[in-house]
Amino acid sequence: MKAPQPSPRSVQLLSETLSNQIAAGEVVERPASVVKELVENALDAGAERIVIEVQDGGRKQIRIVDDGHGMNRDDAEACILRHATSKIRSEADLHAIETLGFRGEALPSIASVSRFILKTRMAQDSAGTEVRVTGGAKEPSVAVGCPAGTSVTVADLFFNVPARLKFMRSQATEMTHIHNLIQTFALGNPSVHFTLRHNGRKTADFPKETSALNRIHSVLGAATCKHLAETYLNADIEVAGFVGAPAASKAGTQKVYTFINGRQIRDKLLLRAITSAYGAHLERGRYPVAVLYLTVPTDWVDVNVHPTKHEVRFVQSGRVFECVTRALKQTLEAANWGVDEDTCGAQSQWSFERQPA
Repeated sequence: MKAPQPSPRSVQLLSETLSNQIAAGEVVERPASVVKELVENALDAGAERIVIEVQDGGRKQIRIVDDGHGMNRDDAEACILRHATSKIRSEADLHAIETLGFRGEALPSIASVSRFILKTRMAQDSAGTEVRVTGGAKEPSVAVGCPAGTSVTVADLFFNVPARLKFMRSQATEMTHIHNLIQTFALGNPSVHFTLRHNGRKTADFPKETSALNRIHSVLGAATCKHLAETYLNADIEVAGFVGAPAASKAGTQKVYTFINGRQIRDKLLLRAITSAYGAHLERGRYPVAVLYLTVPTDWVDVNVHPTKHEVRFVQSGRVFECVTRALKQTLEAANWGVDEDTCGAQSQWSFERQPA
């Protein structure tokens, strides 16, 4: 018997709320995804202090407070509109991305699947602005008193998309993802003070540091610092950071941190460059501890290839590979594996200064 054919449906435009919920499926995988997007916005706003407050692993509430430059009322109302962004203006800007966030999808996507409250004020304004969105439904904005900067509260994540809740893991698992994320942000931004609280208890605190090595010490620990050597190369690109002794290698890549122009990325090319530099010094399947900061011309790297912006595409991949490999080989040849906690305050031959937002 012939199966019944589905009835034809007319083509229709999706509602704004449904479009945002679909976008949220790409941008908001779990509570840590929300934290990532909001912390990136805070860093782009020039924040020097960022407080992350989480309840019940992020399912009940996530609150990010920063002391960045804040927004006026018009910008606060516009920032929750899809594709609204202050970070790009033309197609040419897509080939020279200098900010962490730029897509203009994160806030409306998050607001479409939560109870969302944004409070923000610019330092020169006498009053701030509060914007509330519940499951994509925006309420009229109001003037409020609040500190300069921005706070975003995301409560009851996925309350209106129950199918997504079944993918949430235990409170401990979700907090592990968030804690690891904040450690990575701390490594990439030594000059920013990060504080993480869970259910009212402080679980991580990384005060502003004067050097990258100080921050590595506070995040990865004194024992790790004792097996690090500094690497630096200023050629086609700048390669700076610290790499670990082969004897301190790990079975996985969890201790390999790579940053491109301040953005933490996971890139197979860089991983191959690192392992290639170590060569026979590493057993198969082992990876060194490495924290590398690469400064690459913005037109050499395309960061617009993945919704979460974790992956990039290099235009000059061969030159990037060669520079990273050369930097690490030079370090391995001259390494004196003895950096300890007493030298973690020493000045490096390269400086780590945040660029003004």
